[in-house]
Amino acid sequence: MNYSDIGQSDIAMTIGNRASHTAAALLAWLLMCLSAGIAVGHEGPHAAPPDAGPVLGSLTFPTSSGHPQAQALFVEGMLFLHLFEYQAALERFQQAQALESGFVMAHWGEAMTHNHPIWDEQNRDLARAALDRLAPTAEARAARAGTDIERAWLDALEILYGEGPKAERDRSYLRHLTGMAERWPDDHEVRLFHALALFGVHAGVRHVPDYLRATAIAQDVFSANPNHPGAAHYLIHGVDDPVHAVLGLSAARALGRMAPDAAHAQHMTAHIYLELGMWPDVVRANRAAAAVSNRHRAARGQPERHTGHSNFWLLYGLLQLGEKEQARALLEAGWADRQASDEPPPEPLELDPDTSLTGSLVQMWVRQIIETRDWNGGLLKWSFEFGDSMDPPITHAYLRSLAGFLDGDAEAGTRWRGVFEGLRVRVGEMIAGQAEIPPSHPVYIQRLAVMALQLDALQTLADGDSDAALTLAAQASRREGEMPLAFGPPYVDYPAAELHGDMLTAAGRDTEAIAAYRAQLARSQCKTLSVSGLAAAAERAGVRETAAEGCQTGTAPPAAD
Repeated sequence: MNYSDIGQSDIAMTIGNRASHTAAALLAWLLMCLSAGIAVGHEGPHAAPPDAGPVLGSLTFPTSSGHPQAQALFVEGMLFLHLFEYQAALERFQQAQALESGFVMAHWGEAMTHNHPIWDEQNRDLARAALDRLAPTAEARAARAGTDIERAWLDALEILYGEGPKAERDRSYLRHLTGMAERWPDDHEVRLFHALALFGVHAGVRHVPDYLRATAIAQDVFSANPNHPGAAHYLIHGVDDPVHAVLGLSAARALGRMAPDAAHAQHMTAHIYLELGMWPDVVRANRAAAAVSNRHRAARGQPERHTGHSNFWLLYGLLQLGEKEQARALLEAGWADRQASDEPPPEPLELDPDTSLTGSLVQMWVRQIIETRDWNGGLLKWSFEFGDSMDPPITHAYLRSLAGFLDGDAEAGTRWRGVFEGLRVRVGEMIAGQAEIPPSHPVYIQRLAVMALQLDALQTLADGDSDAALTLAAQASRREGEMPLAFGPPYVDYPAAELHGDMLTAAGRDTEAIAAYRAQLARSQCKTLSVSGLAAAAERAGVRETAAEGCQTGTAPPAAD
């Protein structure tokens, strides 16, 4: 390539591996030095180029910038943005603005960090502030754009962060991105933001047709640039279910290699591994993600965290491998984090446990007890400060009721069943009172309905009516089967088909239990307790069973891996 033929604004920052990243960084550094009249090449070993920076993959995104270092920071911010490392992306975009006043696309990038479509999160006020710092009106901002495509990107933000309900803005934004993709069909960034907009109109709830449309777009870009983190990342999101996950295996492996410095990228690979029951890979990926996250926390002077999204998945993977003590050690480290922290419990309608230390710890505590079937052990004595939160105490009451019924203490089971039901009614009323109900909240209500049916079944069984109890358990399983498939571990902490299978097994109805366990394995491939329950029921029934063939077993990789 003849670098004398390209302008500074066309520099493509490549960070696919340390060698290529260093070359790109060196090129930007040389151009900056030459433009400043600085002599280079004769100062010996002390004239080193800037630090190579994080390894995140590679992309090309030309802009009208006239500052090579600002352009390099912009592209690095884009890599972080595609990996949902929003704070790191924000910092790069703001640094680019500091180097080049009025850098249009750096303001656009900063505004984009405040929209998290997969998670149905958006901070419109902060996004508008980023745009207003570029210019006070939409017309003035458009006038600052250097090209037609930059004006189209800005127009997209005027829609995304405009007036009206978020759901309507998301749909209008998708229509605009669809038009951009038709106008610039070969632009990878346009196509990938079009794919992301297809996810965004469903606000965190799986919609298979649109998810597969987004997958097809991401696959095209991934085929053209196998080192593009956004292409690999969105491809994984599109096929994140037991039926389609095998289509994302190459993307998962590529993403893990291309972006070792992004915690979310390392975790994201586990979405495919978990759906395929590749438990050692689930553990390895989430250990890597937690290590990257804690390294970044240490750089900010913060203590390590042993809770949160990656650590919950790590604990779940360890339990599937039978590594109960390793899982228990991780849980106890999370407990120590909670004791040492003054972070408050989540707000009442913060229903995602991953977003708070308390919520995540309770989520991990519940799964540890359920997956080990330790209904009367020391963990049950742990107590938590819930404040005004709703999700952690609901999950806690559900577990205490389960434990009571399954340990033969019907009085405790019934008492905690009442606590669970009271909380369930309250959170339902709070959600119904919202002016705009996020699509994810009805799914949350569905989950609570399944859990309530399970507790009804166990209470009915404790009262001595096994046929009615099994009917309720079957109904819970059907209800869970009607829900969107979970992105990761099952939504219901004791998966409903597995509980139904366990109850049928206890009743000596092995043929029916086989069908229940098969239903669970269709929803969560290779889930260990469903595999073992199926195998035992099939052996007793004299049936050859192949549903669990190919499931990975064995110990977890070493913690230092």
